[in-house]
Amino acid sequence: MASVEENFFEGTEKLLEVWFGFKTDATNGDLRIIPRCEWEELLKLAKCEIISYCKNEDMDAYVLSESSMFVTKDKFILKTCGTTTLLQTIKPLIQLVDSQCGIREILDIFYSRKNFSRPELQIGVHQNFVDEVGHLDKQFRDGAAYTLGRMNKDCWYLYTLDKHGVTQPDQTFELLMWDMCDNRMKIFTKEFSESGADATKKSGICNIIPGAKIDDVLFEPCGYSMNGLLPDGYYFTIHVTPESHCSYVSFESNVPRESYDELIKKVLNIFCPRKFLMTVFANRVRYFNFRISKFRVYRISLIQDHQFCNFKNYNLTYTLFSRPIL
Repeated sequence: MASVEENFFEGTEKLLEVWFGFKTDATNGDLRIIPRCEWEELLKLAKCEIISYCKNEDMDAYVLSESSMFVTKDKFILKTCGTTTLLQTIKPLIQLVDSQCGIREILDIFYSRKNFSRPELQIGVHQNFVDEVGHLDKQFRDGAAYTLGRMNKDCWYLYTLDKHGVTQPDQTFELLMWDMCDNRMKIFTKEFSESGADATKKSGICNIIPGAKIDDVLFEPCGYSMNGLLPDGYYFTIHVTPESHCSYVSFESNVPRESYDELIKKVLNIFCPRKFLMTVFANRVRYFNFRISKFRVYRISLIQDHQFCNFKNYNLTYTLFSRPIL
């Protein structure tokens, strides 16, 4: 029988978002014209591959062997888990967009992740955020790195550019969850669900944001990923690592909300985590006043850390919750 050490999987994802400056005189100024074969070559550098694909008028979405990728006219999002080497894609990505689309200007980048459970298993610069920052600083002159939360426990890292680049409305909400309920995690195994669609229905994920075009995958023997597409470039994505010794779930969406209370309630009721980290990221075009005091949907949870940051043209709220074991 394999040991827990051998079966460990790092569910915590590395998340990269790059906004490109679109110019009207660009020959082919749309990232979605880049052929799939080029994306496949790029993803090899991150040590992952495309499993499934869907699109609508505004966005192309890919379920990967390790999480997801999204492409719009001027934005690229790559989210990878496990021991992927995401940062190896940055320089080739910039070169690819330049050669295929004639777009050279980068308005902004965002690289973020929670601290890893087993950082020593990561490859190269990903073992340490300081090394990741050093790698990024070699690519960009005006980078800025931040740590929110407790550096010796649970925390969240962010690297971005120190300039006012993105002027269109932008808002992203994340729930990163771990120490999951074992009964809920069983849904995301081949023993209890036949397919991704079956797991989506049984879990209630299909009801989180009604009307979305869903592309879902259930892995063998366990594990789950889904992308949900909505009009106007809005999306949400969920990734589940169900093994009890390393259980982890991520939820991310850019669907704007004046209040996230109802959305949070839906997600937490599906997964029932014992710990979860929440970030709300919005630029001032989209900014709303998120008040943590209004958050009452998980009454027995305790707020361990709460931070609010105001930098360049974005506002960020970070909160870490824990649920006592009753």
